[in-house]
Amino acid sequence: MRAPKENSQAIKSFLLDVSDYHKTLDKNDSLFEPGDNIQYLYMVTSGKIVLSKPLTDGREFALRICKKGDLIGESTLFSNHGTKHILHATAHRKSSVAGIHKEHITNLLQNNDKLALYLINEISQNALRDQTKLIDLVMHGKKGALYSTLIRLANSYGQQQNGNIFIKIKLTNQELANFCGTSRENINRSLSELRKDRIISIENKHIMIHDIDFLKEELNCEGCPITLCSIH
Repeated sequence: MRAPKENSQAIKSFLLDVSDYHKTLDKNDSLFEPGDNIQYLYMVTSGKIVLSKPLTDGREFALRICKKGDLIGESTLFSNHGTKHILHATAHRKSSVAGIHKEHITNLLQNNDKLALYLINEISQNALRDQTKLIDLVMHGKKGALYSTLIRLANSYGQQQNGNIFIKIKLTNQELANFCGTSRENINRSLSELRKDRIISIENKHIMIHDIDFLKEELNCEGCPITLCSIH
């Protein structure tokens, strides 16, 4: 169960107040890379940070987009299975983060039950979200991964416009391919099919979804909560 919204906001403000340092990132700058030492719990204070897993062929499999107020590095901070990052955190646009050293956050947790519960909730929620995304990829293949990503984008960044859903965030075909674990060529073909069938349209890297029910029916959507069916 997630912490009440008012408690979440209060805890985010608290984490910002006790942070040890702040960092600004330009677009495509790395916050950390695989192999870097795990030292901080991060919170996004502006912009957007993409978390991804580098693949052996040079591509990256994007897991989620972290927005203002989201935590980064919470799932590995207290792991007993290593002290190195396995994910890549990259600025999707100019962004800033606040960092709290792991020793500092450990001391805070010893005397703050609400903070401990909040972190447990965040770790569980993010793990479930990543699991449902991977299930869609395994069960429905590359095309299903695209459909799932479009639905998640609609839930996270969608704006209703005359019965259509306008995705407010801009993503290139390569960025979409990263979220689907496939090549840009495959995404190009799948997007062309969707555009031909008037399921979506694209203008200036913005996607407009005209028939989200088609995407949901193709995936046999089970009506998961939006908190799990999202891109962040």
